[in-house]
Amino acid sequence: MPEKRMLVVEADLVKKIDENRGDLSRSEFIDLLIEGQLDEKDDAAGVKGHLLDDDAVTRDEFLQFQEGAKELLRSFLDFFINYGLELGKGPRDEEFEQLSRKLRTLSRNHQD
Repeated sequence: MPEKRMLVVEADLVKKIDENRGDLSRSEFIDLLIEGQLDEKDDAAGVKGHLLDDDAVTRDEFLQFQEGAKELLRSFLDFFINYGLELGKGPRDEEFEQLSRKLRTLSRNHQD
């Protein structure tokens, strides 16, 4: 059995503990709070949770990825339009207009 000590605290603090501890004993509740506080300090100091930081994406990285994806899509559409024209199979007017609109939209978004 662990050694026990007495802690003298103000009555208001005991009341606050009792209101919030649920099924835990006072000792368990205080231990839980202290451990949680120590874990937060360790996380802030980078002792724990450093693996999560590696998985984070910065805004700049995301925007760079987004621009790369748009450029890839532009190249993809351009390739297929040119490929179809070189084979002698001209695109139907509707299809050509749709692809042209998409390319213009992407081009405008890229310039923004």
